[in-house]
Amino acid sequence: MSSGILLLDKPLGLSSSGATQRVRRLLREDKAGHVGSLDPLATGMLPICLGEATKLAGEVLDGAKVYLFRIALGARTATGDVEGEVVETAPVPALESSRLAAVLQGFVGESQQVPPMYSALKRDGRPLYELARAGITVERAPRRILIHSLELLAQGPASLECRVRCGKGTYVRTLAEDIARELGTCGHVAALRRESVEPFEAAQMMSLEALEALLGQGGRPPLVAPDQAVAHLAAAVLDAEGMRRIGLGQAVSLPLGDLPGEPGQTLRLYGPGPVFLGLGRLEAGGRVQPKRLFVAPWTVPAGAIHAATSPVTAAPERGPEGSSNG
Repeated sequence: MSSGILLLDKPLGLSSSGATQRVRRLLREDKAGHVGSLDPLATGMLPICLGEATKLAGEVLDGAKVYLFRIALGARTATGDVEGEVVETAPVPALESSRLAAVLQGFVGESQQVPPMYSALKRDGRPLYELARAGITVERAPRRILIHSLELLAQGPASLECRVRCGKGTYVRTLAEDIARELGTCGHVAALRRESVEPFEAAQMMSLEALEALLGQGGRPPLVAPDQAVAHLAAAVLDAEGMRRIGLGQAVSLPLGDLPGEPGQTLRLYGPGPVFLGLGRLEAGGRVQPKRLFVAPWTVPAGAIHAATSPVTAAPERGPEGSSNG
């Protein structure tokens, strides 16, 4: 069984779950899970965590994402994309470049966004899209989103092509509808591609066809090392005794004078070798509790530990009144 992350270039028409199962079967993996769903109409980067790396998926979800999308102006659909029936039409006004720039800039920063009915959010245990398909509309509380940047790439008579870098929880379909509304018309997403997921901006994706061809030639897929997915977290390097204790589910104490973060923070944990052990939680007094540990530690190439702060070595567990337990 392999542990790592495959950066799949998801094809058009395949769900994220369907793509993940295809990869799992091709690689004969027992465990696989994707990070951040893409609609069937969307293409692009879908990180698929394999083996023990599935324990890190929650940390990757927090990363920023970059989408390339095209807005078809003048028609709004029930689903916010080309798959839904048209439910509203409106003329498309003349769009001057200065007006467009001002509207797009107005979406940059923090704001509140109402999730669409056609989404996987649940109400009383049922996904909203199930209710929407039954013709039921319910109130949805707005959610905080963060748009890092939003730029216009191309403009047609009734279309806009844009690129957005946004935080988690942002619905591009809703963003497209809101942009069209601010421009005095309506619209929907005509095409959507996810270009990158933080922290994999510079990494190459692999298509299903390329993966199948590689495996057919006896090759090994290019998996991202698990700890690279959480490189934004501070690191703590444990000695052999610290690694043994953390592996038994026990807390390990770090030297108080050189802690890699604040209480409550999640840390990357390494043992001698070095090997990546998984994640721990830093608590008051320099204690590190195991959070999500790998069953089989991942061997890390020499010099490949990148920490937000300098790595530290675990101290012996402190007992009552400052005594030391060996």
